[in-house]
Amino acid sequence: MRISKKSSTFAVVMRKSLFWIALCGLVMAGCNKPSKVEQYRAEKHERDSVALTEQQRSLAYYEAQLDSLLAVSDSLIVLFKYEKNDKYQDHGNYVQSLPNGLRILVRDDGKELLLYRNGKRQAYPDNVLKGREQEAVERAQHLQIVIRDIKELEKRITRTSLEIQKYEKRLSE
Repeated sequence: MRISKKSSTFAVVMRKSLFWIALCGLVMAGCNKPSKVEQYRAEKHERDSVALTEQQRSLAYYEAQLDSLLAVSDSLIVLFKYEKNDKYQDHGNYVQSLPNGLRILVRDDGKELLLYRNGKRQAYPDNVLKGREQEAVERAQHLQIVIRDIKELEKRITRTSLEIQKYEKRLSE
């Protein structure tokens, strides 16, 4: 009887010890694992870091594109004269007048290209345009496209800069 009583007492003590060891192990393991909130924050921080990098790359690309378009614009604008009456015009025009009475206007926001011959508006394409007139109209069309592209890039740069500020603010918090 003595042996079985000692072995059963020993078994009880061992079970209690193992129970406490297991309980301590669970508590310690639970303390080392990040909580779901901390894990979510870390994942959000990583996503924001990636998004910030993408936005910075986009901004650099847009700025490079803008620089190249500004160079093209500068080379074309020298052929035109800028006219705007601030009293009644919201937008000005880049104007090129040819000796034969053809007048080409490109709106400064790139939304419109107008042709006038001797004060009368001409529909484009005009079948009578040849040679220098046709070249001048094509240059004006090119200027119109470049101006529109510049305006679009400026909008993209503004939006991208705001996105960068948003992500930088999130990451600093």
